[in-house]
Amino acid sequence: MVNLTRDGAVFLLDLGDGDNRFNPNSLDEIAAALDEVEVADGPKGLVTTATGKIWSNGLDLDWMGAHLDEVGPFLARVERLYARLLTFPAPTAAAIQGHCFAAGAIFALAHDWQVMRVDRGFWCLPEVDLGFQFPPGMSALIQARLSAPAALEAMTTGRRYGGADAVAAGLVTSAVAEDEVLPAATARVAQLTDKASANLGRIKQRMFAGFVDLLGTGTSIE
Repeated sequence: MVNLTRDGAVFLLDLGDGDNRFNPNSLDEIAAALDEVEVADGPKGLVTTATGKIWSNGLDLDWMGAHLDEVGPFLARVERLYARLLTFPAPTAAAIQGHCFAAGAIFALAHDWQVMRVDRGFWCLPEVDLGFQFPPGMSALIQARLSAPAALEAMTTGRRYGGADAVAAGLVTSAVAEDEVLPAATARVAQLTDKASANLGRIKQRMFAGFVDLLGTGTSIE
């Protein structure tokens, strides 16, 4: 279950202590948390964290398999979540303490900054090995945040990146010891909370305009 707390001006969005996969219920909870942060007055920032060995394993494939007629609208909704976070009117960071896979890895890329654990846990886009296509919006977001060589390798090889390799490839901002992940992400956002504003959101909208336009428009995963 998603949980939202606050540490001074920084809101902490905890995805949970399981696989932390996206399904309609978790999307509802994340959206409600973002609503609360967005309407809060004054300086603010957002750090998305989790507990345990997984940050997010992406889409809830079991739910999707049981609701095939709803998959298209569901994927569009996931992409709209990415678009909202990518253009959020406050600084954001992902505190990645564990595995970060597939749609979870793309969710991490939608944050302004990413802090990963250096000694354990992988960042991975395994779609090439699963036989899945990237919907247009997800593909666009990856290419918006990564260099062309990094996107090519990550999307077409299914490589599992540890913390140091993820930093070298530009997948995450930094990699630190396990007990420093959340403090480092929080500190990164805390120094920027005074930037939170509608104008910040508009700057991000303009930065990613061509990519944001594609998010929510495509639904194919196979």
